[in-house]
Amino acid sequence: MQWSRRLFIAFLLALGACAGIPVTGSAPPPIIFVHGNGDTAALWNTTIWRFESNGYDRGLLHAIDFRYPLARAEDPKPQPLRSSSAEALRELADKVDEVRTLTGSDKVVLIGNSRGGNAIRNYIKNGGGAAKVSHAILGGTPNHGVSDWEETRANEFNGKGPFLMQLNAGPNEVVEGVRFMTIRSDNNDKYAQPDGAFLGKPGRDTGVPFDGPELKGAENVVIPKIDHRETAFDPLAFAEMYRFIMGRAPERLTIASESRPVLNGKVNGVEAGVPTNLPVAGAKVEVYEVAATTGARIGRAVHTKTTGADGLWGPFSAQLETHYEYVVEVPGHSITHIYRSPYPRSSAVEHFRPATLAKADQGAGSVITITRPRGYFGHGRDIFTLDGKVPAGINPGVPGASTGKVLLPPGPMRAVPARFNDETITVQNWPAAEGHVVFAEFHY
Repeated sequence: MQWSRRLFIAFLLALGACAGIPVTGSAPPPIIFVHGNGDTAALWNTTIWRFESNGYDRGLLHAIDFRYPLARAEDPKPQPLRSSSAEALRELADKVDEVRTLTGSDKVVLIGNSRGGNAIRNYIKNGGGAAKVSHAILGGTPNHGVSDWEETRANEFNGKGPFLMQLNAGPNEVVEGVRFMTIRSDNNDKYAQPDGAFLGKPGRDTGVPFDGPELKGAENVVIPKIDHRETAFDPLAFAEMYRFIMGRAPERLTIASESRPVLNGKVNGVEAGVPTNLPVAGAKVEVYEVAATTGARIGRAVHTKTTGADGLWGPFSAQLETHYEYVVEVPGHSITHIYRSPYPRSSAVEHFRPATLAKADQGAGSVITITRPRGYFGHGRDIFTLDGKVPAGINPGVPGASTGKVLLPPGPMRAVPARFNDETITVQNWPAAEGHVVFAEFHY
């Protein structure tokens, strides 16, 4: 049976109280959100807001920022600025103990996307987490690898490598005493594909079927047409998470607004081209109110801060439904202009990372990127344009790119509209020759 997105939402909400087993006790458990490979805690903002919008206490919602978020090429072999599965386990274990102490709760819920699910499973099975975790929810985690190729056996994501083989050993692939749920796409996940195109080997069999993210012994949920990241960040994925934890469907999938959102977060680093989640000291962050239809600034900066050792750029008290331009300046990087969807609610994990102009783009008048941090762009599934055109760099078929770019010729400052489905963000064409790069960032 093929479901439209709207019908599937209606079906989930209609499940109501029969949708699961309620958690024990009157208070909901604390939740720790665990990001994926190369990502940051900031990707969980919209999911956190949806939990809050359904009555979840903000003090129970936490997100980890792994210091070195990228996995090693070979898990046992040290690699600068990258982390092993064992290092991720230790960081997660420390975070769980921190949240348990902070909240006074015996157990927590762990929710992960992609590689974050590897850390969750490893911690529960090998790090003492079974006694401290009540629910484990894995969105798009490559539980049986992204391939089973001999030459990559030492990689954390190899289905026949030692890391995943030991996690999957036994009649069940879960740990007794912890309730497990997986969320996957039907066939739209770039890392659960029989063909190796997304691994740079088109036509080669990966050894991984579409249902690779499922686990024996878990509740395995399939949401049609969502992509790899949407398995954790889509509203439909949130509905399944909430239902699995609370034993009932959420009352709303939309985000309830606050009258005065307060924003904060870190400026995270990039070293030798590798992203880290280490705080950057000495970064300058400016925030400007801009006109929604042109992206032009309205007056002077409404917030300015140079970060200290903690990397924090806030707090900043934003006006509801107001469009802002966030400018991040870090020595050694381009001046990064981020125009994004207005904030409906407060956030303490709104992290920024500076960008660097690519050598191939240095002759352009302006370099503008459209981006979806929580999903990919799908030809035929989504509408996406930049300056009225479909941007370069977005593959056909299974959605596999979260960014697209246009290179504009030199010229006077002007409005450049970016569209993703029903939302439009208008940016300005800051000149690349003066060290500027521009992003239109979509979050819903």
